[in-house]
Amino acid sequence: VKPQNVLFDADFEAHLSDYGLDRLSIATLAEASSSTTPIGTLGYVSPEASLTGQATKEADVYSFGIVLLEILTGRKPVMFTQDEDIVKWVKRQLQRAQISELLEPGLLELDPESSEWEEFLLGVKVGLLCTMTDPLERPSMTDVVFMLEGCRVGPDIPSSADPTSLPS
Repeated sequence: VKPQNVLFDADFEAHLSDYGLDRLSIATLAEASSSTTPIGTLGYVSPEASLTGQATKEADVYSFGIVLLEILTGRKPVMFTQDEDIVKWVKRQLQRAQISELLEPGLLELDPESSEWEEFLLGVKVGLLCTMTDPLERPSMTDVVFMLEGCRVGPDIPSSADPTSLPS
């Protein structure tokens, strides 16, 4: 999942496109199941999918988190050095209390006292939760929807998921 593959219809409902069909080749089931070829686009692929080549729900949640952080910050996940990615950069800005640095200049003008600012920070928190290193610590997409809709801000979210306390 990457922003270029999210299309909106006339009712602004999102639809996913480009499932990598151009990369498909005819293979036996044995070859397909033993494949360790990385899947997806650099910067959007979860760490475990990069290693195993396996697509999982948890890997999709990770990719969604990257897309969310990209949309919120205006920065592409591949704009960083080999030692830093968008997730580490966002965490570093939060740890340094440089939250305004997360906003792309001119992209958004948010008043820190506004409800939009709170929504922005919630989106950042959800993006970071989705990109947790351990796939088992990532929320389900159902939980992501609830969090983003404001139905649940995460009573079941462990305290270690506090964006300012996440390791770099």
